[in-house]
Amino acid sequence: MNDLSKESVLAYMHENPGRSGKRDIARAFGLKGGARILLKDILKELEAEGEITRGRKRNYREVGELPPVAVLRIVGLDEMGDIVAEPVEWEADAPMPYLQVIERKGESALGAGDRILARIERDGPERRAKVIRKIGSGPQKILGVYKQGNEAGRIVPVDKKAGFEYVVAPRDRHGARDGELVEGEQIRSKPLMELPKARVLERLGDPTAPRSVSLVAIHEHGIPDAFPDAAVKEALRAKLVKLGDRTDLRDLPLITIDPADARDHDDAVCALRDAAPDNKGGHIVWVAIADVAHYVRPGSALDREARRRGNSSYFPDRVVPMLPEQLSGDLCSLHEGVERACLALKMRFNEHGQKIGHTFHRGLMKSPAALTYEQSQVAADGQTDAATGPYVSVIADLWAAYDCVLQGRVARAPLNLELPERQIVLSDAGEVVSVAFKERFDAHKLIEEFMVQANVCAAETLERTRRPLLYRVHEEPEQGKLDALEEVVRGMGLKLPKGQALKTAHLNRLLDQAAGSADAELLNLSVLRSMMQAYYSDENYGHFGLNLPRYAHFTSPIRRYADLIVHRALISAHHWGDDGLSPEEIYEIESTAEHISATERRSMLAERDTTDRYLAAYLSERVGQDFEGRISGVARFGVFVKLDGTGADGLVPIRSLGNEFFHFDSDAKRLTGGRSGMTIALGQRVTVRLQEAVPLTGGLLFELMELEGAALGSPRARPSPNRGKGRPKSQIKTNKRRGRK
Repeated sequence: MNDLSKESVLAYMHENPGRSGKRDIARAFGLKGGARILLKDILKELEAEGEITRGRKRNYREVGELPPVAVLRIVGLDEMGDIVAEPVEWEADAPMPYLQVIERKGESALGAGDRILARIERDGPERRAKVIRKIGSGPQKILGVYKQGNEAGRIVPVDKKAGFEYVVAPRDRHGARDGELVEGEQIRSKPLMELPKARVLERLGDPTAPRSVSLVAIHEHGIPDAFPDAAVKEALRAKLVKLGDRTDLRDLPLITIDPADARDHDDAVCALRDAAPDNKGGHIVWVAIADVAHYVRPGSALDREARRRGNSSYFPDRVVPMLPEQLSGDLCSLHEGVERACLALKMRFNEHGQKIGHTFHRGLMKSPAALTYEQSQVAADGQTDAATGPYVSVIADLWAAYDCVLQGRVARAPLNLELPERQIVLSDAGEVVSVAFKERFDAHKLIEEFMVQANVCAAETLERTRRPLLYRVHEEPEQGKLDALEEVVRGMGLKLPKGQALKTAHLNRLLDQAAGSADAELLNLSVLRSMMQAYYSDENYGHFGLNLPRYAHFTSPIRRYADLIVHRALISAHHWGDDGLSPEEIYEIESTAEHISATERRSMLAERDTTDRYLAAYLSERVGQDFEGRISGVARFGVFVKLDGTGADGLVPIRSLGNEFFHFDSDAKRLTGGRSGMTIALGQRVTVRLQEAVPLTGGLLFELMELEGAALGSPRARPSPNRGKGRPKSQIKTNKRRGRK
């Protein structure tokens, strides 16, 4: 090679991206003496013209071309389910490239946001990234409002726990406009006494729009909300199922009972009197669940996306489903009057509510009616309408079976918490119209109990057939949490049993003793907080809350990937087809359990944050008004108050409580004024004044006006002597005027 020119040098670099140092080029062209000076001039001109750039090791490469080894950020999965990444640093005007990632065997799975050191390999025009090693999970994503300054901009985080803003250089603003909601990432560690630097990754629009509330949570928590084209195409190709070898269940009166605003119907139930002479007074209960496994095959694009999401996420204004609408709202939804594929369970109960047998079936059903909880409850109480009139006997048989099964439930004694569910009602424009608590009927309890029984049957069958499965695990409370609960219980004049293993019956006895009293709500919340979080596992550790030795999720495969795994295991166990649990799924079942446990927690946090923001928006026009509530938490920095009616939570900062020392007892969760003797503890009734409501963060700030019916500072503002005991753990000084603590 001796035809030295700009074009020939660029052609060489394109064909040899990893060997483009000055010596490499000179050797390739056979340059000696003065010709090397000409090469130096050519390289300078190409760099000045923006055609090439110099790397850290004095190598050159084309602008828009990656170095042979680069740091990449994992973006996620493409439509074929392959992991793709983008370069962390990219200064070219050309679009940023996405590269398919080749993982190293035996390494932990890569997730969105992870950073890798990778070797860039070329296969013709295609480039792939072969992982050398994982070098970190990358900077924390920032969701906030972009504010444009005279020179640099700033990102003001929406997270109410964030302690500072982020500076954005002009080159890193990504076209963001003042006041826009953006997603960014920190690009340098925080210097001492300076704000950290960040870059804008994505512009998300107007943060004040009512329907931006759930979008904020979706982006903040990284919930996938767009289906890959391949998954949508698979869903569109899905067809109705014919009877074939399935069990014909179309004559069974399998009705659906759901909330009035239900977006899908994945379970149907019916009950019959057991005519068997050996089961006098017994009942047969059928539970039919949509056969999602028929449509979502292992390894398919639909399956990869369903696993990635792990579950559906529910917000007041939208649902982010696990499956595309073509399945979740149509073929996998047990609509009234149409044939649907299902996995059905037949359970037999004796007259004492004890299950004496069960069998699973892969069937075809046709639901005669889709009822709401309210409709079915009113009909069960003797008042029918046009929708329920034809099914009086069906509803009566369901309630008779429930009354029977209820005996077994009482004997089992699952944890019996009474925690009302909050409901946010939105207008068509997405603004909060009202906040209330949902009414709970026996119809809810009926469906819940039959679903619990069905989930137990699934676990029992898969254990008996020695098939792998995902258990729903709820472990016993940790001792530390029980100690905190004991402090609350003692303050109410009640006692937790000692010297014996804690059982749900012990907790139920306490809840019954407090029922109807002023302490009932606090005790229910305290018991809930003492519980461990439930999760999925391929190993069985039992379910403490339900007081069951084994439990699996079977009843909601439309919205939970765990249930889909259980369905596939049942298909394999009964040899119903080739769409059962695959060898790859069995091999990865432990990592699947960890992954979907994490996606479930992600959805819970996003749903909670969305509720907080809607409540803050609802209350933002009532700043300055007084509200009744109850102290729901006590910390060093202040007191948390839960309002009556809306259930909104807000903070009374300790700096607003007066100019005195406050002793904080971390065990008893109690603050005591060193000078006034005023004591603030869990469960006390309070009146607070709303000082601030920030819809963007969901933050509420209160001022304490009355404690247990007495004005703040009054000698009567004291709790009863038995509400929490113990030596103070710390002292905190507050200064109301200067706002210090």
